[in-house]
Amino acid sequence: MQVRILTLNVWNAEGDPRRPECINQTLATLKPDLIAFQEVIQTRDDRMLDRLLAKLDFEATHQADLQHSTPPFADRYGGSAVATRWPHRVVEVLDMRVAGAADVPWATLATVVEIPEAGELLFVGATMAWRPAAEAVRERQALAIAELDARHRRGLPTIIAGDLNADPGSASIRFLTGRQSLDGRSVLYHDAWEIAGDGRGYTWGVDNPNGRAGSDQIIGQPDYRKRFDYVLVGSWDAHPESHAHIRSAALAFDKPINGIWASDHFGVVVDLDIGMNN
Repeated sequence: MQVRILTLNVWNAEGDPRRPECINQTLATLKPDLIAFQEVIQTRDDRMLDRLLAKLDFEATHQADLQHSTPPFADRYGGSAVATRWPHRVVEVLDMRVAGAADVPWATLATVVEIPEAGELLFVGATMAWRPAAEAVRERQALAIAELDARHRRGLPTIIAGDLNADPGSASIRFLTGRQSLDGRSVLYHDAWEIAGDGRGYTWGVDNPNGRAGSDQIIGQPDYRKRFDYVLVGSWDAHPESHAHIRSAALAFDKPINGIWASDHFGVVVDLDIGMNN
């Protein structure tokens, strides 16, 4: 079964107010099957998720639909959302503040999706702490995401997609991609870009005028560009009876749309061949 995954940080309500409609237009062209969004404003006054998916055939869930209370800063920085071509059910909403990141309103959503002719798949829309110096927090959050998968994984390989705010050389990403252990634990998820991407795949920094503004403020160094956005695919170790072959990985929203940059991040779109082994 061919499945297309997209992850995009939509940059809350910053920038040009027409950005959600631009994203919506491109989604209609890209035709993803599973989407992980980050920084989606979803309040009584601004239903950003509705605008992103208007007239598109998706089932969508925002963390605000399920949380018993609203995290601080969510009205400004938004929250996580997933959208799927096929019905899904949420099995857990993981509050990432448990790792000590009090200023991170973004939860991680674990959803089970029934993939036609293939079976059930755990799709995790994830994010981690944004501060450049917060790698110790991101390490704890990466452990929490791996434990979330262990609690809910299905027969098909788990897919983790999102803005993880760490480059591939960071300890949190090295842990998730099987290059090092953390706290006596080790896991392995395949980094789709590493396997099938073309080039370095930078998703945040000076190549995007919106990203440049943030980089100038937060990093303050010239020519800063990093790969922060990922699609990670569960490995044989956890799914010996199924497969998710990574066929392609490309940037999305990496050019202006009618003169408007869609976000401060570029998205990542990945094509997979998913199924049970014969």
